[in-house]
Amino acid sequence: MEIINFALPALIQAFDLIFTWEQISWLVVGVVLGLSVGIFPGLGGIAGLSLVLPFLYGMDPVSGLAMMVGLVAVIPTSDTFASVLMGIPGSSASQATILDGFPLSKNGQAARALSAAFVSSLFGGIFGAIVLTFFIIIARPIVLSFRLPELLMLTILGLSMVGILSGNSGLKGVIAACLGLAFGAIGEAPALGSPRMDFGNWYLQDGFQLVIVGLGIFAIPEIISLMRHDRSISKSGGLGKGWSDGVRDWWRNIWLSLRCSSIGVIIGVIPGLGGSVVDWIAYGHTVQSSKDKSQFGKGDIRGVIGPESSNNAKEGGGLVPTLLFGIPGSASMAVFIGGLILLGYDAGPQMVKNDLPITYTSV
Repeated sequence: MEIINFALPALIQAFDLIFTWEQISWLVVGVVLGLSVGIFPGLGGIAGLSLVLPFLYGMDPVSGLAMMVGLVAVIPTSDTFASVLMGIPGSSASQATILDGFPLSKNGQAARALSAAFVSSLFGGIFGAIVLTFFIIIARPIVLSFRLPELLMLTILGLSMVGILSGNSGLKGVIAACLGLAFGAIGEAPALGSPRMDFGNWYLQDGFQLVIVGLGIFAIPEIISLMRHDRSISKSGGLGKGWSDGVRDWWRNIWLSLRCSSIGVIIGVIPGLGGSVVDWIAYGHTVQSSKDKSQFGKGDIRGVIGPESSNNAKEGGGLVPTLLFGIPGSASMAVFIGGLILLGYDAGPQMVKNDLPITYTSV
């Protein structure tokens, strides 16, 4: 009750701050920028937020927050276009969507896949915001409880998903995982900064970016395939019908969407994981919890609903360590902290304690 009495006035004041024509206008500007950036494969929230940083100088703090949050909140939705329609990950958080979204697009059901993805993202985003509303006060002991052993177990959990995602080709899955670990080890060690496997090459010291690797794995083979066949991606040449079917598909799998949204929030809360793994873990859960697994990878709508519910919910979770401790929940949240500094605020306990209404405007 004491927590509610402490947070409720700040939440009401945050609504008063954000629901003005000026702030709503800046929010719309951020949403439009986020949609524009997210459609282009490989850019994502880091590039979008980096582009708006120079414009934050001298802005009203609430206006700047509205623009930044509006931008970062819609990128996990807009990157679905590239994943479903072209088989190219719009960002690192939409790679798993390709596995079933792109086959649906090839079969002339792109509208159905996009509709299910958008409704799932909407649900995941709202769920993440609701959780963030309460977690922003009570999540401190939860976040601090994750230390090296817990992070190691989460890493093992992510690697164990290889067995689920590989289907009948277990050996290929293990080989792919080993190659991923080998490529991921290239570059400077995060803790010590010592070079690893760069072979004296300056270009390898930064390592391989996940989005670039994803573009190479998914985009280049598909582009070559389209050039060879000289035809449209969809057999029918259009998006097809089924916008309402996608909504009904989501409703039939609403408990799956709720579970994957919960996964997204939990993964988002853990600093450093973010969008690079959340969709794969959600996809693995979707496959593992389904009785009929025969259509996954061939165009199962559940393979779209699961990842899309989680990758938008993780934004709410990612703001928990970002706002509570000043520890970025993901790479895009690191840029978000830079934006807060430009607006005159330092993310962390002092912001939650002294500027709680401003903190809740982010929600």
